[in-house]
Amino acid sequence: MNKDELKKRLTPEEYRVTQEKGTEMPFTGKFVSHHERGMYTCVVCGKPLFPSDTKFDSGTGWPSFDTAIPGAVTLKEDNDSGMKRTEITCTNCGAHLGHVFDDGPTDTGKRYCVNSVCLNFDKKE
Repeated sequence: MNKDELKKRLTPEEYRVTQEKGTEMPFTGKFVSHHERGMYTCVVCGKPLFPSDTKFDSGTGWPSFDTAIPGAVTLKEDNDSGMKRTEITCTNCGAHLGHVFDDGPTDTGKRYCVNSVCLNFDKKE
């Protein structure tokens, strides 16, 4: 899908974050305090990314997960803003999702810190 089509289909905020590597303001996203059972999917392409049972409250202001579906996200070195971080993108469409850190509270030790605006949710019936 080209940039013009994406600009028509996504909200300005979804486009800014997923295509221009933006970040939503902390504690403003629709999934920060979301606790339903189901699957978090990519807002751009719809591919499954994070099962709800991997979500935890990190207190950071963004939805956090301790693991992603195998192969669903790609890790990329990110040295923007003078910080050394690891960016996470959707493997299927390349959408920027957020960053992963090695300070998670579970056995994985990971905290996938994801912008709510990058996600949709499919509720489990």
